[in-house]
Amino acid sequence: MSDATAVPTHCPYCALQCGMSLRPTGSPELPAEVVDRTDFPVNRGALCGKGRTAPSVLSSRVRLTEPLVRCPDTGDLRPATWEEALAAVADGLRRTRADHGADAVGVFGGGGLTNEKAYTLGKFARLVLGTSQIDYNGRFCMSSAAAAHGRAFGLDRGLPFPLEDIPKTGCVILVGSNLAETMPPALRYLTELRENGGKLIVVDPRRTRTAEQADLHLAPRPGTDLALALGMLHLVVAEGRVDEEFIEERTAGWAAARAGAMAHWPEQVERITGVSVPELREAVAMFCDAGSGMVLTARGPEQQSKGTDTVGAWINLCLATGRAGRPLSGYGCLTGQGNGQGGREHGQKADQLPGYRKLDDPAARAHVAGVWGVDPDSLPGPGRSAYELLDALGGDVKALLLMGSNPVVSAPRAAHVEGRLRSLDFLAVADVVLSETAALADVVLPVTQWAEETGTMTNLEGRVLLRRRALTPPAGVRSDLEALRGLAGLLGWEKGFSADPEEVFEELRRASAGGPADYAGISYRRIEEEQGVFWPCPDEDHGGTPRLFLDRFATPDGRARFVPVVHRPAAEETDAEYPVVLTTGRVVAQYQSGAQTRRVAELNAAAPGPFVELHPRLAERLGVAEGERLAVVSRRGRAVAPARITTAIRPDTVFMPFHWAGEGRANTLVNPALDPVSRMPEFKVCAVRLERDA
Repeated sequence: MSDATAVPTHCPYCALQCGMSLRPTGSPELPAEVVDRTDFPVNRGALCGKGRTAPSVLSSRVRLTEPLVRCPDTGDLRPATWEEALAAVADGLRRTRADHGADAVGVFGGGGLTNEKAYTLGKFARLVLGTSQIDYNGRFCMSSAAAAHGRAFGLDRGLPFPLEDIPKTGCVILVGSNLAETMPPALRYLTELRENGGKLIVVDPRRTRTAEQADLHLAPRPGTDLALALGMLHLVVAEGRVDEEFIEERTAGWAAARAGAMAHWPEQVERITGVSVPELREAVAMFCDAGSGMVLTARGPEQQSKGTDTVGAWINLCLATGRAGRPLSGYGCLTGQGNGQGGREHGQKADQLPGYRKLDDPAARAHVAGVWGVDPDSLPGPGRSAYELLDALGGDVKALLLMGSNPVVSAPRAAHVEGRLRSLDFLAVADVVLSETAALADVVLPVTQWAEETGTMTNLEGRVLLRRRALTPPAGVRSDLEALRGLAGLLGWEKGFSADPEEVFEELRRASAGGPADYAGISYRRIEEEQGVFWPCPDEDHGGTPRLFLDRFATPDGRARFVPVVHRPAAEETDAEYPVVLTTGRVVAQYQSGAQTRRVAELNAAAPGPFVELHPRLAERLGVAEGERLAVVSRRGRAVAPARITTAIRPDTVFMPFHWAGEGRANTLVNPALDPVSRMPEFKVCAVRLERDA
């Protein structure tokens, strides 16, 4: 049921940014309730359980409502005023800079921050703190796809087409994504695809709820997606299915990419992946016989130490078959976090400036410095990537300002990262709840939530959206923009940092103008009137760009680039001591590190805790029964959770969701080995052994 008095906004969770409306209730227990919003085209009124229950986290029972400062005498966090808390943060950052230099101060952001906050955080780090040490947790989510997108097409946007195109294509290959649980409202696009006669191929080592919808499910061994894509491209060439005309007219580098693929013959790929040659041939026929096609990847192939090359191999398959730069065809990344796309476009990533400009590009530095009114030479250079920054804490980096992230749960080799956080001289955290990371801080700043602030988000389509404030926050809560403005003033920058989100967005428009992610023509008014505006949008007369690359790719010569790749094993293969592969992922009722969703009773009832999913043959070999406590041990640590026995997973693989802290923390186990291009850690594959837990 719709309600004209409710405030239209968007869900606070994943990158779909589903439309919803909020009706204030006046109750401190549940300050707002969700009202259907059927006019927004992405979800058309549909919401998952996380979206439906999102107002629960607005309750004063579960959220932070006043600043906290650690008492030196007791070591406990105690309530404080905002003036005291901001002064303590400013003093900690100032003291570290004075004693150890600007790069001894780090800044860590989040993919859930609005564009305005991501932009301001990057500006604050580079101007006020003068540090190069800034990155964000989006590095853990989409960075390999972004790097591959940039190499091949000259531009990274999650989807180069709107979601509405998916049901109209002929075949979709969905690689390493369980949409039914990670983005439930998006599953309708795949359902409509099949209703329209299109085909769906799902690549996943588990037979997930999404894989059950597929016409063909390929279940490769984790870490072998690169070989699978190369094997399919080999068959495309061998069977004469290459689109020679497209390659000649719109691409470069085919000869080297072709040679790389031909070195991966189908029987070899079957031995590597476990996917049979007949299945490979069926997948190639299904994809190539369709008149159009898409490859969509998610964290499965991307969160690997070879994730950039793996995505590149799937892009090569699209290019070789002419499934790119044409209507209803192309490669796309299903961005994960709410503002994972916008978060990496506007300056909180170690190597980037607003507008997706490169920090080491003199022209980019000059443009942004002009908007900021500073000398380009005063801007620091590129810094460490996310895991490298976390690993440096307590060493070169002595103090950290963290906003909107919970690396104690979400980071790879999480116990080590927790130790690095504890070793800091000073830690300040801004968050809406007392997360596991916030609980370690010297100062905790309670900040506004999605329903209590206005700001823009950029969803997985590249659609810039406006979330309108629907509620007044509690008296002891301020926005991240207010916190950064207050800190900037205490550190000597009285001007240049606004707490008004629309003012910040107007500056962001100028800073992004002419860059790859050009928002210059996007305004709050247009976003509201047009249900979001797709970037690039260089001026107010421009209609936005829902579909990229139809005329040319964003490379200097307009041609897409094949990038030659070859298969290589995961950074850590199984052996006699660690004979089983662990892969990780999400469940439908929890989100990311669970800092917010684990505070919602309805969601906890549906997904109360971690588990270890394993095949009956593996369980029988171990003598493990359903529900029995099972220890998973890697070279980095040990996690314990109940066994969940199912034929939906490969016998050589176990799966754990990563939403929980404590003894069931899956990310304690995973390997932080980094992709050499994207610096993405290898979350999706590591070697483990299983032990019955006494």
